[in-house]
Amino acid sequence: MRFHTRKWVKPEDLNPNSTLFGGRLLAWIDEELALYTVVQLDNNRVVTKHMTEINFRSSAKQGDIVEIGIDVVRFGNSSLTLMCQVRNMMTREIIITIDSITMVGLDDDGKPKAHGKTQITYLNERIKD
Repeated sequence: MRFHTRKWVKPEDLNPNSTLFGGRLLAWIDEELALYTVVQLDNNRVVTKHMTEINFRSSAKQGDIVEIGIDVVRFGNSSLTLMCQVRNMMTREIIITIDSITMVGLDDDGKPKAHGKTQITYLNERIKD
């Protein structure tokens, strides 16, 4: 699992139980997945199509730092299927796992667009000297 983003849990991220609000965490995850997919598919028009079961395993509290990890499961014709794990850097516990998330690249009319990609590209492969 490659961990791409860290978030600092602030007061506005908490639920009435004074722990990280699940909706806030899901928004962070969805944004990170979209950014990752935009870069991988070289298409800034992507949407979240599907997420499998979301498993909340632990939480985080104010001041904790969480990391969002993403791995590619497979490339489809117009989609990218990913898995995600979020961990608490302070407690070393896994906060959430999502086994499969499907992101779809769209054309200018909002229809699925074939991307022709078959494998992950890394930063050093995208930057030309």
